[in-house]
Amino acid sequence: MRQAVLNLEESMIRQVANTGMGRSDVLKFWFGESDEVTPAFIRDAAAASLQQGETFYAHNLGLPELRDAIARYVTALRSPGAAPVGDGRIAVTSGGVNALMLAVQALVDAGDEVVAVTPVWPNLTAQPAIMGAVVKCVSLKPVAGQWQLDMAELLAAITSKTRLLIVNAPNNPTGWTLTRVEQATILAHCRSTGTWILADEVYERLYFEETRSGCAPSFLDIASQEDRLVVAHSFSKSFLMTGWRLGWLVMPPSMTHHMGKLIEFNTSCAPVFIQRAGLVAIESAADITPRVVNHLKICRDTLVPLLQDVPGVQVAPAKGGMYAFFRLEDQARFSDSFDTAKRLMVEAGLGLAPGNAFMVNPAPEAQGWLRWCFASQDVARLGQGVDRLRQWLTL
Repeated sequence: MRQAVLNLEESMIRQVANTGMGRSDVLKFWFGESDEVTPAFIRDAAAASLQQGETFYAHNLGLPELRDAIARYVTALRSPGAAPVGDGRIAVTSGGVNALMLAVQALVDAGDEVVAVTPVWPNLTAQPAIMGAVVKCVSLKPVAGQWQLDMAELLAAITSKTRLLIVNAPNNPTGWTLTRVEQATILAHCRSTGTWILADEVYERLYFEETRSGCAPSFLDIASQEDRLVVAHSFSKSFLMTGWRLGWLVMPPSMTHHMGKLIEFNTSCAPVFIQRAGLVAIESAADITPRVVNHLKICRDTLVPLLQDVPGVQVAPAKGGMYAFFRLEDQARFSDSFDTAKRLMVEAGLGLAPGNAFMVNPAPEAQGWLRWCFASQDVARLGQGVDRLRQWLTL
């Protein structure tokens, strides 16, 4: 096998979860998904498509009606004066992961330099590594539990040799979100260096600050159609569709045809019945997503104060996403968050994701941190989990 593949590290999140799967006594908060099932009308649309015999290939770029619906949805969220997002800039993909990998395949050659803002979901740094790229990380810095970007450090890392910048905001795991000023600064700098931006904006709608559009700032609000910008999205989080594996890309119009060729050699197309489910979901976004976001805010505002009340825990409320990223201050005991997460699962029945899963060659900033997905239908489970953590810390 290629050395780049042999060098891949197994996901630490999966390693923790795999040891606890099947145990009914474990409170599971390790994966980034709600425990609420997809709404019935979305499931019904998929079932109806199958009953109608829609079991054949679709266009590589997706069903025209779904691409059009996505374009209208994305455009409705944009700031006044933003560049139009027509269906000629949209590609439907087999999940957000597939969207991100397709973008990396399209833009990165072996030996290219890629800069990534970390901590971040490990797939985002693994994907360019699979392509043989050299990945440089610029770490956010924790300040009283809140993660912040050192803009000067990031801009210094992005040079004319940098092929691609990967940035995820709102961020998994920290909840950090770019401001409009920061986005404009990054975009202007990448224009000057000729660097592409891959923006993972999957958590755009899971945003808890007051905005006109009800979503986090997007690069699409300020970029031109032909800027070197690719934005990845997913149906997973905002539409409660993690298991469906459906996503999309927004890209420059000149890139879309070629992306269709790349999709052909990866998956050919997303399954039609899943696209039918996505179509009814996105056309009902006004009914689904606000309810999801309101509940997540309740979950966040329940969990974070409880964690803040636990001695030795440092945490700040996230502006976006579905995670509490918190630090256990006793570094003598908890410097290795992977070991801590495994022990918590075995000894306390509490399933969390280790902080160093989100770093390349874990930096000091990641040590002692844990990620808690608070997307729980039963808010009381969050309190039960905190009780288990508190008891375990006193052992």
